[in-house]
Parts: sequence; structure tokens; C-alpha cells
Amino acid sequence: MPSEITPAGLRERKKEETRRLLLEGAARLFKERGFEATTVADIAAYANVSVRTFFRYFDSKEALLLPDGVEIFAYVENALSRRPADEEPLDAVCSALLAAAEPFSASTLTALGHPLEDIENVVTARLVQAFSDFEERLTGLVHRRLPPDTPDADLKAAVIACAALSAVRAVLRTRRARRASGITDTGPAPLLRAFGILREIGSPQHP
Repeated sequence: MPSEITPAGLRERKKEETRRLLLEGAARLFKERGFEATTVADIAAYANVSVRTFFRYFDSKEALLLPDGVEIFAYVENALSRRPADEEPLDAVCSALLAAAEPFSASTLTALGHPLEDIENVVTARLVQAFSDFEERLTGLVHRRLPPDTPDADLKAAVIACAALSAVRAVLRTRRARRASGITDTGPAPLLRAFGILREIGSPQHP
């Protein structure tokens, strides 16, 4: 039996490695050369595959502008499931998003922190759609964490999910604007700072 399973397992690992290299290559090349100057052939060469193989994984170069949403959501879902059941929902979501962001620090999401004038419209459109889809799914996860008798549970879950992801969007937008102005981020990680601000705004002591 093991001899029948092993080849399939090797093929799956090879596919995962190829996908990882394509994403890694896109992130590096977009950052070094810019989006327009980077070709599909360049990205394929980085992963040591053919252009034809590239299109088995992604339908276009634009599809690599954002990390794999399915993969990121799986990280968030797993991270959220490990948070204490009695933890404040917003704290749990913020912690889960921080934990999920770390594995993708070298992804194409990193490039979104840089000025991308040549593809700003494309990035914006894809980012809006990605966050919209993500907000809906995250709302469902938050809703399941709320006590059954929570008033307006569906609304509360949606507000928490949207607020947390809005903080992520704010970080991306602010970092691009700062870098375009020649300002370098200092201090703690921007996402951590953004979640701290969000908690301050939501605290009872906030005016």
C-alpha cells in the first residue's frame, strides 16, 4: 500500500512547492522590477517551470498581485480556533490575523506596501473584491464564537470582522502613501500598531 500512496504524495508536495516558488518569484520580481516590467516568463523561470505550467496554477500575472486568499483564510481560521473561547471577539480576531500575516510576509502582499502607480487601479479592484469576500467569511467565524444569546449577534460579528480587516486595509494604504513620500516606518509592526489603535477606539474609555 505505501508504494501506491507515495507517488501521489510526492506529486502533491511538488505542486505545493511550485506554487510557493511562483508566488515567491512574483513578490520578488514585482518589488525589484515593477509589475509592468515583469513577465509571466520571468516568474516561470524563477520557479524553474515553463510558461505553460505557470498557467496551470494561475490564469494571469494579475492573479499574483495578492496572496492566495484561500490559503490565508485557512491560516486565519486555524489561528482563530486556537484562541481561548472566552477571549474578547475583537482581540481574538486581531490576534488571529497577526498570526496569519507572518507566514505571508514574503508574499506579494509585501509589494502592496510600496508605491504601485503603474498598477494601482488593478490592485485596488482586486483588493476590494478580496477583502469583501474575506469579510463575509470572517463574519461567519466570529458569529460562531459569540454566545447564543448575544443581542444582534449577526450585526456584531459583521462589525468586528469588517473593523479588523479595515485596519489591515488602512495599514496597506498608509504604508504606500508614506513610502511614496519617502517616509520609513519605525517602531512596532504597522499591523500591530493598527490593531492597538482599533482597540483604543473601541474601548469604553474612548471619548
